[in-house]
Amino acid sequence: MATILLAGVDLMFRSKLEGPLAGHRLVTTDSADAPDLVICDIARVDAGEVSDAWPDTPILGFTNHTDTVGLQRAHAAGFDRVIVKSAFVERARQVVDELVG
Repeated sequence: MATILLAGVDLMFRSKLEGPLAGHRLVTTDSADAPDLVICDIARVDAGEVSDAWPDTPILGFTNHTDTVGLQRAHAAGFDRVIVKSAFVERARQVVDELVG
């Protein structure tokens, strides 16, 4: 079981992740626990700030397919994985397992 920090993830999208990521502990930035993985909505956070805040933690960023600027910012910030939101919903468990081992 991994502790997964959800940064900038709204409640509606979180509910879509809870099923595929059952068995993992989903936390918010208010949590005192160090995360094993950070998942963030690129459209709602500053990619550079996220990367700076968790430099030693794998970071997965997602956004909608039209947000090409956001996708580029996340790549430039050094995110370990950047994915389109719809693809992430379909493959959430697989993508997370690849990043947390």
